[in-house]
Amino acid sequence: MPKGGKKGGHKGRMRTYTSPEEIDAQMKEEKERKKEEEEGAAVNDNQSEDKLTGSGSEDSDDEGSEKRKGVEGLIEIENPNRVAQKAKKVTDIELEGPKQLSRREREEIEKQKAKERYMKMHLAGKTDQAKADLARLAIIKKQREEAARKKEEERKATQAAAAATKGLHTLSLK
Repeated sequence: MPKGGKKGGHKGRMRTYTSPEEIDAQMKEEKERKKEEEEGAAVNDNQSEDKLTGSGSEDSDDEGSEKRKGVEGLIEIENPNRVAQKAKKVTDIELEGPKQLSRREREEIEKQKAKERYMKMHLAGKTDQAKADLARLAIIKKQREEAARKKEEERKATQAAAAATKGLHTLSLK
């Protein structure tokens, strides 16, 4: 069940709807305000063109001021502690300077280097784990060779037995 129950309104208030006449009146007011703003902007553009052709000292003031949000544009603030942020150019940024790494970054780099050293030693067979792996591989290789040799001997024995039975069979037929 929706919040507020069956009656719909919040704490007994009745719902109010705007009439179509009120909506039309609001739309007209908005259009008039937009027209006034556009006309005001056109007048400001003409005044700014006159200023551009006028003295050059006013131009530097206009360029130095940046667009402010909300009420900041209306109220002039003189805060001595406020520092204006300057845009840094790509050429001004120092890339060659030694970058100080954080402790976590340093530890991560050291960890990667240690892992690489271990892998090189492991591939060369110098670590304990690599030696154990090689020994285990040698044992498995010997077991497989012995199994292959036994299988070959069994195959030869079965062939010899088959040949002997054929020989006896042919002798008995003669």
